[in-house]
Amino acid sequence: MRLFNPSMASGSNSLIWFRKGLRIHDNPALEHAAKGSYFLYPVFVIDPHYMEPDVTAFSQGSERAGLNRIRFLLESLVDLDLSLKRLGSRLVVLKGEPSQVLIRCLKEWSISKLCFEYDTDPYYQALDNQVKSYATAAGIEIFSPVSHTLFNPADIIQKNGGRPPLSYQSFVKLAGEPSWAASPVSNALSWLPPVGNCSTTEVPSMEELGYDDSAKVERSPFKGGESEALRRLRESLSNKEWVANFEKPKGDPSAFLSPATTVLSPYLKFGCLSSRYFYQCIQDIQRTVKKHTSPPVSLLGQLLWRDFFYTVAFGTPNFEQMKDNRICKQIPWKYDDELLAAWRDGRTGFPWIDAIMVQLHKWGWMHHLARHCVACFLTRGDLFVHWEKGRDVFERLLIDSDWAINNGNWLWLSCSSFFYQYNRIYSPISFGKKYDPNGNYIRYFLPVLKDMPKEYIYEPWTAPLSIQVKAKCIIGKDYPKPVVSHDSASKECKQILYEAYELNKTLNGIVSEEDLKSLRRKVEDHKTLESKSKRLKQTQIG
Repeated sequence: MRLFNPSMASGSNSLIWFRKGLRIHDNPALEHAAKGSYFLYPVFVIDPHYMEPDVTAFSQGSERAGLNRIRFLLESLVDLDLSLKRLGSRLVVLKGEPSQVLIRCLKEWSISKLCFEYDTDPYYQALDNQVKSYATAAGIEIFSPVSHTLFNPADIIQKNGGRPPLSYQSFVKLAGEPSWAASPVSNALSWLPPVGNCSTTEVPSMEELGYDDSAKVERSPFKGGESEALRRLRESLSNKEWVANFEKPKGDPSAFLSPATTVLSPYLKFGCLSSRYFYQCIQDIQRTVKKHTSPPVSLLGQLLWRDFFYTVAFGTPNFEQMKDNRICKQIPWKYDDELLAAWRDGRTGFPWIDAIMVQLHKWGWMHHLARHCVACFLTRGDLFVHWEKGRDVFERLLIDSDWAINNGNWLWLSCSSFFYQYNRIYSPISFGKKYDPNGNYIRYFLPVLKDMPKEYIYEPWTAPLSIQVKAKCIIGKDYPKPVVSHDSASKECKQILYEAYELNKTLNGIVSEEDLKSLRRKVEDHKTLESKSKRLKQTQIG
């Protein structure tokens, strides 16, 4: 290891503020902070907003995050601290409201240079503005590079005349090749200036944060940190043929013991893995093979999808909600707490859907097609519950929960934006069966159904009582009956969406709360009439 040489420094103090970007490789903010500095303070602030236990939440965790994501973050911080120590530094862990803590540090440590990775998330935008305001007034140099994404979303929006491109194809055309991609990203840090005198603590444990992290429950198999991210990357890319032929949305959503994807998304979310480094590694492989898949379905294409959602989210006010969101269809979604809770807790009576939700609770992750299935089921496929409610559940429980991508996917899967073919739905019965006819995935995550014959595993309510008794699973007692009839529920959902689309078209997207209420009443009246007509026909037949 190369030791720090004071003669290389100009005597200034720098602070690198870690939030995402929890890595050493391809970290321009860290490199800039190290240059010409006598002391360098690598700071991470434990933010109560994300880390303080919330006993009122539906699952263990804070107000905003479940246990799996909090644990993943702490593991990533421990790994970062070890990497910093190998370079002659260490992580300075502080606690409190981040902007207040940062401003206090800038004062107390006489910081002349503040560096942090640029973040498009609205929460961090607000924090950054407060910190930058103080730093600018105090004459502190600020360096905030874009390195969490391949492109600067602001540049793409500017190229598009001030608005974000709303289709993947137009985004890719506008974006072109990243400007930094001509030369390899920097992975060459071999030393860091020492940390100045300051009181600090080690990365806290889950217990020290106030969580019961006993080993009684099944934990996520995915461990946080840059070291694990780079190991997974090497493992994924070692099979060049797999990389070259990668084709989303293909892949088996029921493959859980050996997932059919890279599972690099949580590492990209926390910046344990640089998306730019990942991009260059894929390009290197593509140059050595005779043929490979192309965007949007290729592995490279997945990184471009990520940037697409980041760009649209950054350039769309109220992106995270239906109301006052100019790109979102106004739809009279239901606010049904019972249906939402049944879906959230894996109690819908549809084993494929429930198994996916149990995997989400236990692991904090599931295959992208599994996510598609449960999101479609909650919204336009069966339950017609508001996509914002599902988004909140995913935001809490996913270890790779990402503000832009999570909201973008829920807008897409609910047919509220980007994708409008609402007649195409994921069947909660036949879709999973196509990949896993024996129901091994269901048997693993729903052990109550482990002895159910494969003929009934996707529709256990159709099993004769004798079969249910033999399988030690009585439907309605040991496992719930279906909360809806899929055929009639999906038909009703399609009808409401047809009406909603027509209303949005007629009113040119300017749909009021009253308009939505009127549409809901119209649909309910139609249902009542249909029901009466059905009963009348049955009476006449009788």
